[in-house]
Amino acid sequence: MERVIDAQAGGAADDADLAAAVDAAAPAPGARDRIASWIALLDRPLTSYYLIIGITALLLGLGLVMVLSTSSVQDLSEGLPPYSDFKKQLLGAAVALPLVYAAARSSPRVFRAAAYPLLVASVLGLGLTLIPGVAVSQNGAARWIQLGPFPAQPSELAKIALVLWGADLLARKERLRQLDDWRHLLIPLLPGAGLLCMLVMAGDDLGTTFVLLVIFITLLWVIGTPGRIFAGMMALMCLVMVLLAVTSAYRLKRLTGFVNPQGGPMGPDQQGIQGKYALGSGGLFGVGLGAGREKWGYVPESTSDFIFAIIGEELGLVGTLCVCFLYGGLAFAGLRVARRLQDTFSRLAAAAITAWIVMQAVVNIGAVIGVLPITGVPLPLVSAGLSSLLVTMLALGMLMSFARLEPGAREALAARGPALPLRVLSWLGLTQRSE
Repeated sequence: MERVIDAQAGGAADDADLAAAVDAAAPAPGARDRIASWIALLDRPLTSYYLIIGITALLLGLGLVMVLSTSSVQDLSEGLPPYSDFKKQLLGAAVALPLVYAAARSSPRVFRAAAYPLLVASVLGLGLTLIPGVAVSQNGAARWIQLGPFPAQPSELAKIALVLWGADLLARKERLRQLDDWRHLLIPLLPGAGLLCMLVMAGDDLGTTFVLLVIFITLLWVIGTPGRIFAGMMALMCLVMVLLAVTSAYRLKRLTGFVNPQGGPMGPDQQGIQGKYALGSGGLFGVGLGAGREKWGYVPESTSDFIFAIIGEELGLVGTLCVCFLYGGLAFAGLRVARRLQDTFSRLAAAAITAWIVMQAVVNIGAVIGVLPITGVPLPLVSAGLSSLLVTMLALGMLMSFARLEPGAREALAARGPALPLRVLSWLGLTQRSE
């Protein structure tokens, strides 16, 4: 009996010790309250809206600073004023901001009405790039057409056209209950996406073709495509990408250079090797903004495709991680919007825009750090390029509009009061006060 009592006492002591250990490992009440408050912030109706606005502003500001840092060297080497490219990028940002503001306050009906005109405009624009004398060639690729003093890239417009047209098409078919038939699911979406991809590939732009395929496959995923059909489309997409890569001598050379790099820092693989040098020389905090050396002719396309390498050199590991964190936050916000929306068109468009921008950033960063082949896609909002900047900003404005449609967002916006521009006008005494 005594042994039983002792055993029970020992078991009670063990339980007490275990409970004490659990209490010691658990966060303090103050820490629990802080964690709960942070989680509550993520559950607010306008969390996605403010995240998209904040991340867009930060990436745009970083892009302007880095374009100023990198393009001045290239401008001087070409005998131009040192701020020529930066002024173009700044002008593009100034034009894009009103577009973002207008798009963020537009309804999905406006976007759906613009779907077919944008699709036609992108097809016509891509067709013009095939006409000798009309297309503008850069680095041996005819991907631009001249619009006044600025070259425009129709393949950028094709991205947003495919997003809106595909989302509108699938939303209409779902409303008519036609998506149970695989033929209605893929036709005319598959031929339309294929046409855009072929026109883009006619300009030898494998990176943008991949982004278009990402948009296409995202639309199929979100709409709930059956597993066998989705797997077949994924296999077809991979086959197409492989065939496009190996059927061109230039692209095959890039692929073999990725698998088996050859030559020295100034050899055929100069871009990839020098890009890694730039990242490695930055260390933890970088050599300082504007003090990078790799942009002085060592890293080709340092203002556009490989601007992330210059970020790593001048801002260090901390700077590159911050950039990756921003794109991760954009992915979280965009997918949160798509998950919470009830309207099919808005849900499809929000998911496709998010996948497009985030995957483009992943492909660009992956090429710079050497885990993916170099495809020549810009870093969204950061790389120099007016067409990419304007279209990406417009797409993010649409994503902000969708975020305003989340459950409870309208009520939260109404409770917040007038928007910032109206408050500024009120502070200046430029608005009429109601009696």
